[in-house]
Amino acid sequence: MSVPELPERLNAATVLVDSHLAAGRGEKPAILSGDEVITYAKLVENVNRVGNALRALGVRVEQRVAILMRDCPECVYAFFGAMKIGAVPIPINTILGAKDYEYILNDSRAHVLIVEPDLLNHIMEIRAHLDFLEHIVVGETGDGGPLVLRNLMAKASPKLEAAKTTKDDAAFWLYSSGTTGYPKGTVHLHHDMIVSADAYARDTIGMTEDDVSFSVAKLFFAYGLGNGLYFPLRTGGTTVLLRERPLPDKAFEMVDRYQPTVFFGVPTSYASMLHLAEKTGRTKLGKVRMCVSAGEPLPKPLFEKWRKRFGVDILDGIGSTEILHIYISNRPGKTRPGSTGQIVPGYEAMIVDDDGRELPPGHTGTLLIKGESVAAGYWNKHEQTKETFRGEWVNTHDKFSVDADGYYWYSGRTDDMFKVSGLAVWPADVEHVLHEHPAVLESGVIGVQDEDGLTKVRAYVVLKDNCPPTQELVRELQAFVKSNTAPHKYPRSIVFIKEMPKTASGKIQRYKLRKMAAAHVGKSHADVISHHDLSP
Repeated sequence: MSVPELPERLNAATVLVDSHLAAGRGEKPAILSGDEVITYAKLVENVNRVGNALRALGVRVEQRVAILMRDCPECVYAFFGAMKIGAVPIPINTILGAKDYEYILNDSRAHVLIVEPDLLNHIMEIRAHLDFLEHIVVGETGDGGPLVLRNLMAKASPKLEAAKTTKDDAAFWLYSSGTTGYPKGTVHLHHDMIVSADAYARDTIGMTEDDVSFSVAKLFFAYGLGNGLYFPLRTGGTTVLLRERPLPDKAFEMVDRYQPTVFFGVPTSYASMLHLAEKTGRTKLGKVRMCVSAGEPLPKPLFEKWRKRFGVDILDGIGSTEILHIYISNRPGKTRPGSTGQIVPGYEAMIVDDDGRELPPGHTGTLLIKGESVAAGYWNKHEQTKETFRGEWVNTHDKFSVDADGYYWYSGRTDDMFKVSGLAVWPADVEHVLHEHPAVLESGVIGVQDEDGLTKVRAYVVLKDNCPPTQELVRELQAFVKSNTAPHKYPRSIVFIKEMPKTASGKIQRYKLRKMAAAHVGKSHADVISHHDLSP
């Protein structure tokens, strides 16, 4: 695939929203949400109304509009309405705390915030500390603030001419999921969504206008934004939006009710859904023809169990907020279980050593990626921008190797590796083995120091709900790992926890596991610490 020829004058909202009227899709469903069916014609009208309402509030080109809303049609109207007038929408994670919102709103200098009614209390708690925010607009069903979105839309015109933006103007920001601290505002341009959708959704996994998409991942981060919004809009398909948390029973309910053809999940959701299906005897996925996974590596046993039960492959891939979406992926009919897949057309990859020298196939190093959907940089973070954005290349800070067939194999984050007895341990290697054990739902591996100050492997394990945590199971898991990988990698201690700490995009927050380990310094290294609540 070559990079699409895009005009210099470009507004992504006209391409992803307005273009469908000329294509004859005005009466076709664009969004299914609860009992609502939003046609493309209605989508265009409501995007225009929100754009005009924001202009009436004084929002101008390049000013930021923060969107703190769950996945719903109004969230989509706000996103593209702001973009169409040349403003910069910023979808924000809806499961953060007040202090996080204070940081993001002040860092972004958002002029307007559109907020879900039941999240308004978080904002009012910090209102006096928000230095740049001028207007708070309460979401469609709200009546708890001076400005209500539905009222502003009712007064606004359904006609709107797009701002004269260029393909290289800022279109939207996404705040990184923050695996190590405060998130960074990642600045994406008007051409980025189009490039990503064409390269991945259309040319790699083959989405078409006949597809109905459902994403477990939410719109407020990069993976979900593509899955649930600009992929189906770019291809002329239909998206299913879910306000609630996508718990396993709810995800199956969406599959049954809306009959999606493309299902986007993360390894955690697939593991939980598979566990529920095993208990209930479910073996069908309705009309789903293709499943996609990202966020964390998909364990080979999970892939194989899912395919055996449902007859559908999960296409594992890797993407990032900085590159916008997936840039390495398995393909329909060409999956290699345990592998992240092959490079997506339109992107280039290079694996380098610690000195920046390119490594040959079979060697593990740091993955660099080049492509046209790469962000312009981080807002207000000069040093971190220099560390990640290196000319045309992005340092993913992920460790990979590539085989002779061009399949990439993930080893871990650059700061996750540790050594035991002088030998390298990549957490992913141990986690993949643990996931093959029938009692294990999820696991996270770190290095901790023993009483002598030597680094040893510790595994944090979430068990399936019918498996009690016992000393006998600890010994069984240790023996299982030891018999399936190098002896120095087996976990000297195992901690059973209720829930793995993760970012919104499904990545394990190993720094939280390290904090948990630090809190138990002084306990015998062989002790089992059962069921700590590490809810993210």
